[in-house]
Amino acid sequence: MGRCKVSLLLSLLSSLVFTISQASAQGDRIVIAAGTDEDHALQAITTEQDTQKKLAMYEDFVQKYSANPQAVAYGNWQLAQAYQGSGDMPKALDYGDKALGGSPHNLDILVSQVGIAQQAKNNLKLMDYAATGGEVCNSIAKQSKPDGMSDEDFSRKIADEKAAAQNNCEFLETSGFNSITAETDPKNRMAEIERFTSAYPESKFSDQVSNYAMYTLGPGQLNDPTRLVSFGEKTLSANPNSLPALLLMASYYADSNSSAKAITYAQKAIEVAKPDVADAAQGTR
Repeated sequence: MGRCKVSLLLSLLSSLVFTISQASAQGDRIVIAAGTDEDHALQAITTEQDTQKKLAMYEDFVQKYSANPQAVAYGNWQLAQAYQGSGDMPKALDYGDKALGGSPHNLDILVSQVGIAQQAKNNLKLMDYAATGGEVCNSIAKQSKPDGMSDEDFSRKIADEKAAAQNNCEFLETSGFNSITAETDPKNRMAEIERFTSAYPESKFSDQVSNYAMYTLGPGQLNDPTRLVSFGEKTLSANPNSLPALLLMASYYADSNSSAKAITYAQKAIEVAKPDVADAAQGTR
């Protein structure tokens, strides 16, 4: 959250060029050029001290420059922050969503919306923003090489964009995972898990998320063995060495009297677990 606040303050203090979400070529960026009418209007709004007057000025700004999508997105984002500051989270989420409508892959706005959703205790919305952010972050490495650019320059470009987006991407990934852990409704939790695993296929939280999925789909929660197995297979397709998924499949087929399949998964689980066991044993010497 500290980085989000710093980013917002910097955007308010800038009086020359408002540039937001420069994390990657795949992500959106908002640029309002210095010296334009929009720039002058924003400077006037920034210096206004009265909160209600400032809100009205941003509303007027959005209406007056409705033909400029970037100005509208920026104005709506500022309104979202203002309503967040006043404690009106529904309005803050609404205006933030309007901002994303004009700049849907803007990492800074997505980070801001995650913060608002956290305050609103709206885990489903939070996961929407975190998952969209994950898609933006993953798109950096998947972009096509521009014509005429050398392989070396393209590799450097990708590395630079990943580095620039790293803090935002890590914040969004961690926030998405925390949303799963905080969700008390099993149905909602599973929906969040499915969105998270799709957006972050190589997440550092993959094993923990798999454990939550197995718990959520198991007895006492949703009790859905078909989805449980489907999730296990999907997890192993993405990560064949997922120990939680291997144990899940071994246990399921053992309970289903499918001994051959149960043994296959159990043997694979033992192979995967051996290095960890060896490391642990060595650490105790």
